[in-house]
Formats: sequence, structure tokens, C-alpha cells
Amino acid sequence: MPAVTEAPRRLLQDCCSVLDHQTPGGLCGCCWALRPRYKRLVDNIFPEDPEEGLVKANMEKLTFFALSAPEKLDRIAAYLSERLTRELNRHRYGYVCIAMEAMEQLLLACHCQSINLLVESFLSTLRLLLEADKPHLHILATNSFVKFANIEEDTPSYHRSYDFFVSRFSEMCHSDHEDLDTRNKIRVSGIRGLQGVVRKTVDDELQVNIWEPRHMDGLFSAFPSLFSGSPAEQTEVCFRELLCRAAYGHINNAIKPVLMHLDSHSLWQGRGFAVQCFQIIMYSIQSQHSHLVIQQLLGHLDANSRSPASVRAGIVEVLSEAAVIEATGSVGPTVLEVFNTLLRQLRQSVDYQLTGYYDNAGKHKTSSIEEKKLQDAVIKTIGSFANTLPIYQRSEVMLFIMGKIPVPGIYPALGSPNSGSNLLTALPSSFLEPLLSFTLMEDPEIRLLVLSILTLLIDRRHNASRLYLKFKIKHDVFVFMQHAQRLYRHVYLASREENSGRSHYQALFTLLAVLSVELANEEVVVDLIRLILALQEMTLSNQECLSVFNRCGIHALCAAFLNLLSQLGPPPTLHQHITQVIESREKDAPHLLPEVVFCDKPRLPEGELKVDEALLFIQSKICEALAGSSYSTHCERFNTPYTPQLTGTQTRVTSHPLFSRHVHFSRSVRGIWGDFRDG
Repeated sequence: MPAVTEAPRRLLQDCCSVLDHQTPGGLCGCCWALRPRYKRLVDNIFPEDPEEGLVKANMEKLTFFALSAPEKLDRIAAYLSERLTRELNRHRYGYVCIAMEAMEQLLLACHCQSINLLVESFLSTLRLLLEADKPHLHILATNSFVKFANIEEDTPSYHRSYDFFVSRFSEMCHSDHEDLDTRNKIRVSGIRGLQGVVRKTVDDELQVNIWEPRHMDGLFSAFPSLFSGSPAEQTEVCFRELLCRAAYGHINNAIKPVLMHLDSHSLWQGRGFAVQCFQIIMYSIQSQHSHLVIQQLLGHLDANSRSPASVRAGIVEVLSEAAVIEATGSVGPTVLEVFNTLLRQLRQSVDYQLTGYYDNAGKHKTSSIEEKKLQDAVIKTIGSFANTLPIYQRSEVMLFIMGKIPVPGIYPALGSPNSGSNLLTALPSSFLEPLLSFTLMEDPEIRLLVLSILTLLIDRRHNASRLYLKFKIKHDVFVFMQHAQRLYRHVYLASREENSGRSHYQALFTLLAVLSVELANEEVVVDLIRLILALQEMTLSNQECLSVFNRCGIHALCAAFLNLLSQLGPPPTLHQHITQVIESREKDAPHLLPEVVFCDKPRLPEGELKVDEALLFIQSKICEALAGSSYSTHCERFNTPYTPQLTGTQTRVTSHPLFSRHVHFSRSVRGIWGDFRDG
């Protein structure tokens, strides 16, 4: 009886075995022997127990057969795919893994010219696994795809498409699986899959469509969202590899999805994330393409002109960091356009700050604090870009900036500058005249600002910070010689301003000190002494409407500068005269010395200021002190008292709204010219 009931069950098993293409052990075994050899070889690689893994000896036989008869590769691959599909439908995942391993080994063993016979079935099998709802199958398929991507092919692939894989791998990058470990594994697989797609397509002329926007949106939008999450390190490695393979014509398509991602997720605010993304981009792309990234950012900044200040500041901050990374001089062919865009943003921000709204309709409010942060970021970025340029281009940029600034009431130029100066292109009259005109503006803060700028431009050897320490005296007779008279004139006129304070006189002293140290020439020293004597005479004149503080401040300025100048080269007899006058002031008129006038609570005389001759620096004694020295050849110039050469009518320069935020211009100048003085 048991033998009777066992027969139907054994018959059913044999039939299933035939359908599964396994070797039957009973009466239907003859059917298996009639099957094609390649199918029998494929069937033999599967063990009875899937945990035993691929039967290596039989796999070697299958590989040898495939190499010996490459025309059967397509049928072998199709049958393997069919067998894998059947096992997958029956949830026999062990056999699925064995089938994939067999396909991988065949791919690696086949010659390049015959690999296309396998690929179609291989890719269709991977699609099947990626469409399944099992994470481990997604990971299995991705690993196989990566191995396939690393195979170099010599023959073109005419009918191959990777659109599905780009889409699926991008989805895997954003996996939200409930298990954290599984989620990370899926994301890593998605990233590696995208990396494999690019490796496989970037050098294939028949697959250039990978760089089209529809693919780039999927590829590059997957990465930024993972930098702040997990697995960030793997994401960065893959992101860099994708970018380093981008050619000139592909940069824009690669950057646009990143910009869109940062916009849609409001990631410009704050410093970290957007900067990190573009640091990776700038370090990864080929250096000759970096200016394309800059242009993309500038265009995006313009497109966000009516966005909140925090968004604009975030884009500008990224621009600043990109400029630091960018290779020197590679801003691109439109250098001035970079600065034009940034200056336009600066002016626009000032307008927004004044109106309180960052749109013309007056619907979206902005705060002064937010706009100031943006302005500071713009100024920093201007400096960062300028420092990547050679010296001659920095001069052009400075002229360009000055051309964007309204400068009413400019004094006419004083004749033609001296020829032969090695800094003629660095500080031409078209730059210096507008700058000097601001020393006469009504706003005392702007005047102070311009004095500091002039000092910065002249002080190429950083002597301003060493005024009370050790000076670096260099005899560079060509420095600013063509502009000396202009500088003297504006120092004289700036000293007459009634609303000047302690900081103005200190700035004037610093400017004069730097001039004397940088020039250190006999003719210049004599002219500076003439200027000081003219300032001293101005304080004694009743025609000048100066307060007691202003008169004492100018006297203190003259004393401080002459004391310094007398120690920089002139004969000791000059220093003796200067010292005698200073000692007399210490005894009888301390209010004429800087330590008294420029303190927090200056002690000034009441009523009209009167100064005895013993407290003044005398021209005749100065000439006597210089006699017999190398300075004596220029002493005849003392016979002509210094008078500022003015042509035309003097007009006071009024403030422009842009300069009510005076620190903007100061910092932009410092950013551009901070390194110029060392050049």
C-alpha cells in the first residue's frame, strides 16, 4: 500500500524537476538528456542545496563552453535569466544569488567583442531584481551592476539604455526603510549604482545623453541631500568621482540640479551645507572649468535678487569660498562681469536697507541687520575674487569700482603726472582723483575712511602698524611720485574740515608717516616739511573758521609728524630743533601735543588760542639744520611757502546714500588691495 501511494507523489516530483530543468532521479530522467548542452551545463551549476553555493567545477565547464562557442552566449544568458526569474517567482533566493554569480563570472570571462551578447539579458535580469520588493535583492543587483560597470568595453553599444537604472538608483539614495542599518545599505548601494552608471556612460560616445538635464536631475539631486545624513562619506567619494568626469559642456547641467536642490530645501541659509557642497564641486572638477561654476553661481545670485537677505548672503558666501579655491587668474574671460554682479548686489542691498523691503511691491520686509550681513559677505567676496587676479587686473577692478560710484565735485587734475613710474598702471589719475575727492565730503566718517584707504594703498611694507616700533625704510623713489602734489593738497584741505575729530588727525598722521617712510627721498622730505609749515600757518590765521580743538589738533599733528620725520634721515640738528619746540610745549602749552589733545578728555585753553613763537617750528631754523647735508640742494624750495594748487571753484562733496554705509567701501577696498602693497 505504501508503494501505491508513493508513485503519484514521485511522478509529480519528476515532472517538477523537468520544469525546473534539474536532473530527475526517476522515470522522466531521459527527458533531461535530450535538452541542449548549454542548458544542461547551466543546470549543473545549481546544487541541490542552495546554501552550498555555486558548483565551481561545473561553472568552469560552462565558462569553457561559452568561450569555445561564443555564438551561444546570448542563449546561455537568456536561459540563465529565465532560470533566475523562475527561482525569484518561487522565492528561492538562494538560487537567485547563484544565477547572478554565474552571470557575473561569464561577463568577466568573455572577450570584449562578445560581451554584448550577454549584456541585454544581464541588464534585464538586474531590472527584475531592482523592481522586486526585497532590499537584499536591490543590493545584490547593484553589486552586480558595479562589477559590470568596471568592465572596459571596446565595442560600441548601440541599443543599450540606462535610464531605468538612473531613476532606480536615485530612488535608492533616498530610501526611508524603517530599519536604520538596512536603510544605510540601500542608500550606499544607490550611490554606488549611480557611480557605476557614470563610469559606464561618460566615455561612451553613444551614451552622452547621461549628461542631459533629465538624467542630471536624477543623478546630482540625489547627492546633496545625503551630505548631512548617512552615509555622508560614501556620498562625497562618489560625488567627487562623478564631477571629475564632467567635460566642459557638461558642467552647467551638473551644477543646475544642485542649485535647484538647495533652493527647494532652503539650504542657502547658514554657512555649512551649501559651502560644503560647492567646496566638493570646486575641488573635484577640472581646474580649467572652475569659472563655469562661478558663472552659474553669479547667475543664480541675480535670479535670487528678490529673495530674502539670508538666501542672497548664503549664495554670496558660497561664491567667496569658491573664489578662494579657484586657481589664480581663472575667473574666466568676463572678469569685470563678476565684480559688476557683486557691486549690483551691494547697491541693491543698500536700497533694500533704506526702504525696509526686498521687493518693489513693498510686501516682503527686510531688516538692517540682515542686509548688513549680506553687504559684508559681498565685500568679502569682492576681496576674495580680486586676490585671485594678477596685480594689473586688480588695478582695473579698482578703476571699475570707482566708475560705479557717483563722485560729485571732483577737483580738476593738477597737470600731467610724471612719466616713468613703475606704478602708473596701479594708481592712475582716473582712480586717485575720485578717491581723493571723498576726503572733502561732509560726512566725517567717510573722510576718515578715505584716509585709511590712502594709507593702505601707500603702505606697501606694512609700516603703519609699526609706527612706534621699528620702521622698514626702503628708498623707493618712484612710489606715488606722480601723485605727490595731489596727496599734499588733499591732506591740507582735509585738515581744515571743522567737524574733524581725534581719529581724523590720527589718520592724517598715519598717512603722512607712511608717505615719508615709503618715499624716503630728500625732495619729498622737504616738501612734507613745507606742507607741515603751511598747516601750522593755517592755525595761526584768523581767516580760517577753526575751533580751538581743530587748531590744537593741527598743532599736535605737526609736532608728532616732524618728530618722526626728523628721525628718518635728516641731520641731527633738525631733530634738536624739533625736540626743543616739543619740550617748550610740554612746559608751557601741553594742549599743543598729541598726548593731551587726542586723549578722551582733552584739556584745551578757554577763549582764543594764542601760540608764542617759541612754541612754533621755525622755517629759518629748519633750513639751517638742513644746511650742508644732501637736503640742502632742495632748501631753496622753502622760499616758496606751500599753497594747495586749486583750479576751478572749490565745492564741498555731499554724501551719497550708498556711502552712508561707509564701511562697505572701506572693506571692499581693503579686500581688493590688501595684498597689492606686497606685490
